[in-house]
Amino acid sequence: MACTAGDAVLGYLQEQLRAIVALDPAVRRELPDAVHRMRVATRRLRGALRSYRRLFDPAATEPVIGELAWLAGELGIDRDREVLLARIGDGLAALPRELRAGPVRARVRAWSRPRSGAARHLTAVLDGARYRTLLGTLNRLLADPPLRPPAARAPAEELTRALRKDFRRLSGRMRRALDAPPGPERDRALHEARKAAKRLRYAAEAARPALGRPAARCVRRATALQETLGDHHDTVLTRAALRDLADRAHAAGENAFTYGLLHGRQEALAATCEARLPRLWKKAGKEAPPGYRPDR
Repeated sequence: MACTAGDAVLGYLQEQLRAIVALDPAVRRELPDAVHRMRVATRRLRGALRSYRRLFDPAATEPVIGELAWLAGELGIDRDREVLLARIGDGLAALPRELRAGPVRARVRAWSRPRSGAARHLTAVLDGARYRTLLGTLNRLLADPPLRPPAARAPAEELTRALRKDFRRLSGRMRRALDAPPGPERDRALHEARKAAKRLRYAAEAARPALGRPAARCVRRATALQETLGDHHDTVLTRAALRDLADRAHAAGENAFTYGLLHGRQEALAATCEARLPRLWKKAGKEAPPGYRPDR
C-alpha cells in the first residue's frame, strides 16, 4: 500500500505511461483496439494529473496536461469515425431488405473514405518530435516528480479530498443536464456530465489501491454513468452523421428514407439512455466519496 498520497498517484501515472509505450507498436501495426486503448491510457494519465494537481508543481504538470490532450485528440480522430460507421452499419444490418432504399451502403462507404489515410497520419504523429518530446517529459517528470507538500500526507486525506471535488463537479453538471429542456441544450449538458463522470472514474481508479472499497464503489458507479452518457453522446454524433448522409443522398436524387428511419431509431436509443440516467445518478449519490456534502 502507498505510504503517501504522492506515492499512490505516481504509481497510477507510471502504469498509464507504461501502457502508452507498450501500445505504441500495436498502434503502428493497426492491431484491433490498440488506438482506443492507447487513447484511454492517455486520458487516464491526463485525468489523474488534473484531479490530483494539488500534489504537483503546476509549472511542471500543466504543460504536460495540454500535450496529453493533444495526443488524445490525435488518437481519437479515426476512432470517433470508426464508432459512427459501426453504429450506422449495425443499424443497416438490422433493417429488413425492403427498408434499405437506394444505394445506402455504397453512399456510407463513400462517406467513410476521407479518413482512409488515418493510419499513415497516426504513424507520422508517433514518429514526430512532439510525441517524442512528450514521452521524454513524462519520463523525467515521473522519475523526479515535482511534488508539493500535500503529496507527503496520508493517502486517505488527500485522495478523498480530490474525489469529493470531482464528485461535486459531476453533481453540478448532472443537475444542469437533467433540468435542461430536451434538444441540443440537454445534449451538450449531458456531454459535459459525461466528461465529469470520466474524470471521477479515473481519479477513483488511481485512489483504489489506497482507499479500497469506497474508491472501488466510486469507480463502479462512475463507470455505469459514463457508459450510459457515452451511449447517448454516440447517438447525438450518429444522428448528425445520418442527417449529413441524407442531405447528400437527396442532393444526388436518391431516396433518403432509410437515413430518416435510422435517425428515428437513434432518437429512441437516446430517449432510453435519458430515461435510465435519474436512477443511475441516484445510485451514484448513495456511494459518494466519504465526507461529501452536496451543494457546498
